[in-house]
Amino acid sequence: MGRVAPSVEKVGGEQLPPALGLGETVSETVGELRTAYESGRTRSLEWRQSQLRGLLRLLAEEEAAAFRALREDLGKHHAEAYRDEIGVLVKSANAALREVWVPLIAFPARAQLEPQPLGVVLVFSCWNVPLGLSLEPLVGALAAGNAVALKPSELAPATAKFLGDNVGKYMDATAVKVIQGGPEVGEHLMEHRWDKVLFTGSPRIARVVMAAAAKHLTPVALELGGKCPCIFDTIGGSARDLQTAVNRVVGGKWSSCAGQACLAIDYVLVEERFVPVLIKALKSTLKKFFADSDHMARIVNARHFQRLSDLLKDTSVAASVLHGGTLDAKNLCIEPTILLNPPLDSAIMTEEIFGPLLPIITVKKIEDSIAFVRARPRPLAVYAFTKNAALRRRIVEETSSGSVTFNDAVVQYGIDSLPFGGVGESGFGQYHGKYSFEMFSHKKAVLTRGYLIELTARYPPWDDSKISMMRQLYRYNYIGFVLTFLGLKK
Repeated sequence: MGRVAPSVEKVGGEQLPPALGLGETVSETVGELRTAYESGRTRSLEWRQSQLRGLLRLLAEEEAAAFRALREDLGKHHAEAYRDEIGVLVKSANAALREVWVPLIAFPARAQLEPQPLGVVLVFSCWNVPLGLSLEPLVGALAAGNAVALKPSELAPATAKFLGDNVGKYMDATAVKVIQGGPEVGEHLMEHRWDKVLFTGSPRIARVVMAAAAKHLTPVALELGGKCPCIFDTIGGSARDLQTAVNRVVGGKWSSCAGQACLAIDYVLVEERFVPVLIKALKSTLKKFFADSDHMARIVNARHFQRLSDLLKDTSVAASVLHGGTLDAKNLCIEPTILLNPPLDSAIMTEEIFGPLLPIITVKKIEDSIAFVRARPRPLAVYAFTKNAALRRRIVEETSSGSVTFNDAVVQYGIDSLPFGGVGESGFGQYHGKYSFEMFSHKKAVLTRGYLIELTARYPPWDDSKISMMRQLYRYNYIGFVLTFLGLKK
């Protein structure tokens, strides 16, 4: 018989012998990152720019391999993969290269904020946008001058392997490392001290990450999600506006990884009288967009397929299905499904759906949708299709969410001038564009003073005139201060 090959652990795309325990392997990797950062080279502008250029070369030269990985993991069409992941990354990296990261000067001129890298940071990525949400925060972390450990999701193994095989070839392999593995690897990583941890995923795992980070007082940013509502008030206007709005709803639900996206529309709120028009438009648009089923991603794995299937098994929920609902367990595909008024206490309305199922909830007046949203946990995004300026203002002022987008959905993720992040149950911490740089930086306050002027009122022994001068200064009454100093005012 042939000899059975020993098991191995993978770190950074390299095969490591089993004699080296997982804990030791992770410790060595963290130690290498710390050494690279302490050497000081990651702070130089040249190093930061070279890493971003390396990332751009990776995306250009390995684009076909990236498409294959995303296709294997999630069944994503290459157009969707470019739109939501690779194209966004190219834009973000180029935007970071164009910026000149200089200190923010505050007045007076000798006071300033000096941005400095945090040090060695850890990024936990997710499986639904496995390339984009791995490399997007990497752009900001590198632009800020950090050493970075990237832990991609084991639920997107082809993309994790792609990252492990290529990141070290295009970037500084001693300062940027991809660490592959399952939950046990994540646990070992969190046993170490990091200068920042960014986690993208579920609230359940986020609690574990935060508890582990608390042992070292490590600051954490969480990107979680939630049930993102869509308030639909674009009926009664022109037919063109209605169709444009429906196109964007369909795109923001089913064209975003088959609804497996934290920013995807979770449910729609609409007035009762407009339901027939909306349903008709949704059905015709779905037929047009997804006549070829190859143009919609599949469910990530059998476990999530079963979870979504179980949502529809509730008899009261099944009775609310108006369109779709066909399940293909062999190919992990679920037909785009529309439901009308499923029970509000059912799992489909209390849990994040994260799949191609769209409940439509009716309200008497569209303004009632605000109270509906307010009564539920704060989502990552609120979407509203409306031309009503008063309604828009109320939505902004009276609801709480990571972002609000009017008359479109999901596209806010690709706008570098807007931060991406949640609030409350949907997470905390923001990145994208300059906000990524700020997330992975510390703004050190620097004040330099001369010796020409000395305010003796700040020192004892105390008397009424000193107290009076301090009162004038703290009220910015400089004339009163001078008069008190000269003895002309008490």
